Parts: sequence; structure tokens; C-alpha cells
Amino acid sequence: MSLIHLRRPTKTANASSTTCPGIGRRVGDYPNIKPLVPIRYTNTTTTNNNNNNSNSPLTTNNTRSNLITKSDIDIQKENKFKQIFEQSNIDLNELRKASWNGIPKQYRAQAWKLLCGYLPSKVERREDTLTRKRNEYWSYVSQYYHTRTDSEHQDTFRQIHIDIPRMNPLMPIFQQTVVQELFERILFIWAIRHPASGYVQGINDLVTPFFVVFLSEFIENDVEIENFDISSIPETNRKIVEADSYWATSHLLEGIQDNYTFAQPGIQYKVRTLEELVKRIDEPLYRHLKNQHIEFLQFAFRWMNNLLMRELPVRCTIRLWDTYLSEQNGFSQFHLYICASFLVRFSKDLLREKDFQGILLLLQNLPTHSWTSNDISILTAEAYQLKIKIFLINLFDKSYIMSTITNKQKLVEQLRAEANIERVKVSIVCKDLIKFCQDHESGDVLVRGWAGFARENPFKEKQGCVTL
Repeated sequence: MSLIHLRRPTKTANASSTTCPGIGRRVGDYPNIKPLVPIRYTNTTTTNNNNNNSNSPLTTNNTRSNLITKSDIDIQKENKFKQIFEQSNIDLNELRKASWNGIPKQYRAQAWKLLCGYLPSKVERREDTLTRKRNEYWSYVSQYYHTRTDSEHQDTFRQIHIDIPRMNPLMPIFQQTVVQELFERILFIWAIRHPASGYVQGINDLVTPFFVVFLSEFIENDVEIENFDISSIPETNRKIVEADSYWATSHLLEGIQDNYTFAQPGIQYKVRTLEELVKRIDEPLYRHLKNQHIEFLQFAFRWMNNLLMRELPVRCTIRLWDTYLSEQNGFSQFHLYICASFLVRFSKDLLREKDFQGILLLLQNLPTHSWTSNDISILTAEAYQLKIKIFLINLFDKSYIMSTITNKQKLVEQLRAEANIERVKVSIVCKDLIKFCQDHESGDVLVRGWAGFARENPFKEKQGCVTL
């Protein structure tokens, strides 16, 4: 028996402020479908309830004094971000921790620019940096954009020009000529400056969340972005949104560029890895898909190519990217655990489908149109637990011996470096094990070999305690 006590990714309901109004549509929406996951509000600071014997990580104290309302969560989160942004030199580690569970809308644009490395953490450097980077982008436009009709570039531009109108067809803002021309410039300049991959279908979708978030800095909170007339804001502001979107997209693509090079080896590898993950965590589903001759590449290629953007409403993609941007290797590695958890979420529905056509149709049109930021919070928490579980299983499969302090320290270092856990304490079964847990209750605690976990662990009902 092993125990890992994780404090960060609790399955809490996120504030409504972490979503953007009017961006709930996606390709393939189904009307009148209820959300598959109920909204859950949990208290991450609740102590044990002596009358509650559940081992669930979602266990909460039902007493009125311990309840945290949605508005309380909103206020706490906003206060935390206010404290972070009041600093003249922002602590990026603190920002990442705070952003993992969602960013309040009014802080999101600035937070994303910081997490991308586009905006300096020191306040006094920001204005000069932004001016320089924005001017640099527009110098690229002046230098390269007129070549879009040249014979060597016209195929690239033609494909971009074809793809953009297909992007988010249910959102009127993306059918505006001004917006489409903005996307054409961003994508063409990126393709010219990255000849190893050039433009590949799917990259156009990745600009969308940055565009929506950065545009929100210039419009009122109660305005629905999907119907917003972008020509109503000054051209200067439109140019700022365009340049910032270019640099943020470039940062994202740096980490996943092998997804878009010749033969797309990054996607091929990730689909194989996803298949292996699902086989480990939900073998009945894996066998069902194989028995019906479903290949993971048939549905998961799009998940990797578009980062699930075709499967989720834009508001949910934006919330998910809060986590990706704050998670180490979020787009390249953590996305795999998100995809695995996402697929398993629909395991029962898929098992009910008895033929190839029914399974594939469901996989290509999963009913997520009513999902909220709360569903994404649950998904990210499940993915994080899966990431840690797989990491530890892999360690133990390699016969790590925990009897010496050297090997203990090695595990601690690997957990910190590879699993992105900052505070870790490790112990072997001993007569003082309960005292050890009490002493390290505030940290992330890993324990192996505790046969009496269920009856002896004084923290067995604490949130974040997951048996492995």
C-alpha cells in the first residue's frame, strides 16, 4: 500500500469569473444535452468529520461553519491574484501555483503573458519590452506579408486562407473580415519564420484562445465576445491584440513543434503513449475499442493536433490553458494525461456502444457543450493524480529500494524534478509512522508499505489523500 498526499490540484469548483461570457460554442455542438458531470463544491481546508467514514478525496464536513460558497472561492482567488500582481517583481512560482486551478478573468491576460515568458516579471521592464516585441512583430509583417502571393509561398497562404473561415463557424466574431485578416497575418508570419514545419492545419485553432483572452482586455466584462464587432475598438488596440497573440502562440508552438514537422512524429508518439496509458488505467475500455477495431489514431490525432479544442467549448479551453500554462510541459506532456482522463470520463457511454460506427461517432462528437470551468477543474485534478500515479508506478517497477537515505533522496529529487512536486517527504514503515505523518501533514507525503493504512491512518479522510 502506498499513500500520496497532494495539496495542489484539489477538485474544487472554480469561480464563474474564470470563464468568459459568450464563448461556449464549439464545432459539433449538440443542443439540449445536460452536463455529464455534476457541479461539486468542496472545502479544501476542512478537517475530518468524525461522523463521515468515506475515503473519497471529495469528502467534506457538512457543518455550516466549514462550508465554502462559490462566492467565497471567487473572493479568495481574486484576493490571491491581487496580492501577486501588486508586487513590483512578480513571483512566477507563486503565479503558477495560483493559476493552476484557474485564473480570474480580469487577471488572465496579464497572467498568460507572464506565464508565456512574453511579459517580464519586473514591472519597470514591461512597457519597454512590450513596445519592442510589438514593433518587432509588425516589422515582420512589413518584411514578409507582401510575399504571400509569391510562387514559393502562395500554397501556404492559400491553405491558411481556406482554413480560417472554417474555424469556429458558430461564432460570428470569427466570420468578420478584420478578424480573418488578423489570423492570416499571424499564421503566415509564423509559417515563414518556422520553415521546418511551416503551416499545418490545426495551428490556426491554437491562436484562438490567445486572441479571445487578449481581446477581452479591451472590452467590457458583460459583452459577449462571440458577437463582438472588433472594428469598434481602435486600430491601435487591434494591433496590440494581434502582436501579443502572435508571440504567445509562438511560445506555445516552441514546445510542440514536432507535432507539425514532416509526418508529424510528435502526434504519432503521443497517440501511442495515450493508447498505452488507457490500457493501464481502463483495460475494459481499451479492449472494447480494440474488439470493435477502433484505432486511437482515428480519434486522438485530432485531440493532439488541436489540443482538444474541437472537443471543448472555447470557455473550457481557456480554463484548461490556465493549467497548461502553469504546469511544467503542460502542452507537450500534461496534455496526454488530460486526454487519458477525458477519454475515461466517457468510458461507460463508450462501452454501451456495440459497433464501430456508434463508438466512432460518439468519440468524434462527445457531449461537452454544457461543460463549465468546474468540469475542467475536475478533469485537471484527475489528470494530475494519474500523472503522479503513473510516475510512481514506473519508479517502483524499476525496483527502487527505499531502505537507504540515498535512495530516498533520489526519489525525492525525481519527484521534484519530473513530477513537479515541490515539497516531498519520504518514509518507510516504522513504529513512528503515524508521528511522521503528523509532523509532515503540511507537506506532500509519500508512504510505502503501510498495510494498516485503512484503519491506522489518522488522515485517511483528508482531501488529497489518494491510495495507490
